[in-house]
Order: sequence, then C-alpha cells, then structure tokens
Amino acid sequence: NSIEVPSETDSIVESIVMVAIDGKFAGYVTIADELKEDAHQAIKQIREAGISKIIMLSGDKDSITQQVSKELSIDWAKGGLLPEDKLNEVEELKKQPETKVAFIGDGINDAPVLAASGVGIAMGGLGSDVAIETADVIIQTDQPSKIARAIKIGRSTRSIVWQNIGLAFGVKVIVLILGAGGLATMWEAVFADVGVALLAILNAVRLQRMKWES
Repeated sequence: NSIEVPSETDSIVESIVMVAIDGKFAGYVTIADELKEDAHQAIKQIREAGISKIIMLSGDKDSITQQVSKELSIDWAKGGLLPEDKLNEVEELKKQPETKVAFIGDGINDAPVLAASGVGIAMGGLGSDVAIETADVIIQTDQPSKIARAIKIGRSTRSIVWQNIGLAFGVKVIVLILGAGGLATMWEAVFADVGVALLAILNAVRLQRMKWES
C-alpha cells in the first residue's frame, strides 16, 4: 500500500500488526503469548527432580522462542517448527544412548510427538482433545509446576510396586522352602497367597497418605 514503515519495527521480536490511518503509519500492535505464572518455578523444580536437559521445540517464530528460552534458562531451543519437524527432532534425541525423552505439549500439532516420546505429558485444561487422548500423563490444572510433582508421584509409585514385588516373591520363596522341608502347613500357604496380597494392598494405600510438594 506504499505506506512508509519505521525501520525500528524490524528489530521487534514479537509478532506485530501494523496500523495505518488515512494511508499513513500510525503504530503497531504487539501480539505475544504470556509466560505462565509458575513457568520459572516449574523449570527450577524439574531440574531439582533430576532432569538433566530441558529443550524447547516451538512452532512460534525462532526469535520469540529464543527470547523465552533465555528468560527461562532453558538449555536449548528451536523455533519455527512444523509438527513433522518436532517429530524429527524428538526421534533424533531418542537415538542418543541412555536418553529418555518426555515431551510436554497441549496442541493438536503436538499429538504425533506425544505419541513418539517415552512419556507424553499434556495440559488437560486448555489442551486439545487429541493431545489429551495421546498423552500418558495429563496435567488437569495446566500448571507446568505440577510436572515435577507428577515425577515425584511416579517415583514413589514405582518404589511401592517394587516393594510389593519383593514382598510377594520373598514370602512365597520362604514358604516353598518350608514346604519342601515339611514345615509349612495349609495356613502358611494361605498366608503366602491371600495374606501377601492383603499386605501389598495395604502397602499401596500408603500412596494416598504421601505428600508431594508442588
């Protein structure tokens, strides 16, 4: 429209909409997503949970992605990615030895990456239905800080599971040895079956009483 635009607009990182009145440049409107209130807290807690590397893959402009990455102290970031580009990046990460990939997303474009990741985490409040259905873990409150809490819950659950497996196998082995020696009666056999099952359930119930800092 042959409207002169100030050169200073070229250095603006965010997406902008130019405004002209009667054929003359009048200004611009900046369009940008806001960081979630607990974004900084989430990154800090995720690192404290033992996650060694945090990467940001975004479909937004790379300039915006790099700005957000720097503000949140993220290890590495890449913007301007299409859904297939994100998928390719994750596939490359999975090829690295001793690497487990967890991906966090909320859009319909994130569904393929959520499915390909070792652990897919979706934001359940404002996230798309496709992303929610594909994900392994759903954060219902859309608070990134809950991710670290989910990691702690998962580790506690795994610990309880291994305790129950060890208890079940241990008691059964002892009863089998006693039975082979003629020392185990029907009551010991019942305890090794039903009794151990009840103990495992009681041990698992402890998860309901555990507290995890979010």
